[in-house]
Order: sequence, then C-alpha cells, then structure tokens
Amino acid sequence: MKSINLIALIVLVLSLTASAQNPTDSTENPVQNTWRSLIESDYSIEYPQTWELQMPGLMGTSFILFSPVVSEDDQFRENVNMMVQDVSGLDIDLDAYVDISVEQIKTLITEGTIVENERISNGKTPFHKIVFTGKQGLYDLKFEQHYWVVDNKAYVVTLTCEESQFALFQDVGNRILASFRLIDQKK
Repeated sequence: MKSINLIALIVLVLSLTASAQNPTDSTENPVQNTWRSLIESDYSIEYPQTWELQMPGLMGTSFILFSPVVSEDDQFRENVNMMVQDVSGLDIDLDAYVDISVEQIKTLITEGTIVENERISNGKTPFHKIVFTGKQGLYDLKFEQHYWVVDNKAYVVTLTCEESQFALFQDVGNRILASFRLIDQKK
C-alpha cells in the first residue's frame, strides 16, 4: 500500500510543482487557431503553436506545455503536463488509481476540493476525469486531470490554471486534453 500512496503522491506533487514556473515575456492571446502535434511512440497530443513545449518536462514529467503570458503582471503560466508511471506488479487498475488519487488530493493538497469526478467512455480507451481546486503557496489553483491505466502504465495528463484564469484557459485546455491519444503498441 505504501508504494501505491507513493505513486499517487508523486503524480500530485509533480502536477503542482510543474505548474509554478516564472513567465517569459509574451502577451499573446492564449486561444489560438494554429496547432502543432507532439507524436511519441505511445501517445500523441496537439497544442497551440504559441504554447511552449518542454521535453522532457520538469520533475519527471514527459512533457510540459506552457501557455503564453497574458499580461506583464502574470506570474503563473497555465500549463498542461503529462506523467507516465509504471504500475506493473502493483495490481492497479483505473478504479484503484482513481481512488488513490482522490484520497491524495483530499489529504495532500491544501484546501483540496473535488469539483468533478467522472468516468469517460467515448468509444476510445476509457479514462477518468477529475477536476479539483487547492492552494499551492500563494496561488489558488484549479486542476483538470485525466487518468488512463493501460498495459501496466498510468498516464496522467493535467491542466493547471490559476483559479481566476480557469475560464480563460478552459476551452483551449480542454481542446489540448481532448486531443490526447494513446498509441496501440500491439500493432
């Protein structure tokens, strides 16, 4: 059980830590029409051309996509990041992974509050969506996480925003999250 808690803790800490980066100088609108694709051996994702891709990301993330800064006073770059965890030998399926993650959000995130918690089955590989709020240092944040557990790997894709900016980034963030695809390795 300790290894399961450690896995969930790592996912949450990395999601939080990766989000608090200092901005670069850019004042472009975060919602863009020109998109790029990131295609790796086991996944793909699309993102706006104006977002900055960092690979590998910080703290063990596979990638981080940083939004443009919306003003000179903007000290937090909204972002999407992904972590992949090996869960082989731990007997963890998607239900167990979600249960562990929900408990970790409630106990490890300052004022962590679950806003949404639902399974999505859209004809593709089912995933679980959790939206939650909490504090990290000076920031009141809102997160949307999507979880997949496939072939002994847990994939966690997270949108992290300042809570006050979530509405501004929700459309583009959801479009990025919706573009995520797992690539079948058995072909």
